[in-house]
Amino acid sequence: MGRRLIIEADGGSRGNPGPAGSGSVIIDGGSGEILAVVGRYIGVASNNVAEYTGLVEGVRRALVIDPDAELLVRMDSKLVVEQMSGRWKIKHPAMAELAAQARDLLMGTPVRFEWVPRLQNSRADAAANKAMDLRTDFDD
Repeated sequence: MGRRLIIEADGGSRGNPGPAGSGSVIIDGGSGEILAVVGRYIGVASNNVAEYTGLVEGVRRALVIDPDAELLVRMDSKLVVEQMSGRWKIKHPAMAELAAQARDLLMGTPVRFEWVPRLQNSRADAAANKAMDLRTDFDD
């Protein structure tokens, strides 16, 4: 079994829609070490679009760190977790486009999606809020 990376992803908007941002935290599954924190300022978008952006950007960054890693995506968005797991349909066009981007990035990569309570996703939430506060992208 190869390396496992954990992606904690989140997104939010101040208003729905409103100024939006996403946050992703990449963690080494063995050591628990934080390998990267990514924030994206989206502009005006819905909360759900911001959540999907957090997913896409987290996957993108994790695969740069280790393209052969097994991924565990942890999110507090039940909607995104259920849609990406194939249990719920995606009706919104912008969300469908972001989900397709995520699927393309994940092609051939072992991945599991897990819903977590909001309090267990505070690092990704903080990154999303930082992106909204700064109104810019960052990659720490």
